[in-house]
Amino acid sequence: MLRRSFTAVLEKGATFSGEFSTEPYEAGWAHEARWFVRVLRSDERVGLQMVPQISPDGTEWCDEGSGSIRLQGAGLASMPIVNFGSWLRLRGTTTGRTGSVTVLIYLALKE
Repeated sequence: MLRRSFTAVLEKGATFSGEFSTEPYEAGWAHEARWFVRVLRSDERVGLQMVPQISPDGTEWCDEGSGSIRLQGAGLASMPIVNFGSWLRLRGTTTGRTGSVTVLIYLALKE
């Protein structure tokens, strides 16, 4: 049987500084998920740290607990998660000097 899959683009060329979170995504049908975070531009010495969050209803959130995604400057990072319930998002913060990052964030889901 062919497994169903879908990739959602949650942030496309968005610029962030300080603390932020992505748009939430309902993914209760999926058995596994993988985050892809690509930093397109970043101010000098500004890093990015992101933590997956889960929610039963899309309104109240807690950290998923499997780790974090960290990038320093432009690049691509990925993180898989399983057993996540219904709703997913990333909570992020820029690190280091005051500045911003411009990102693409994808959520790849598989049944």
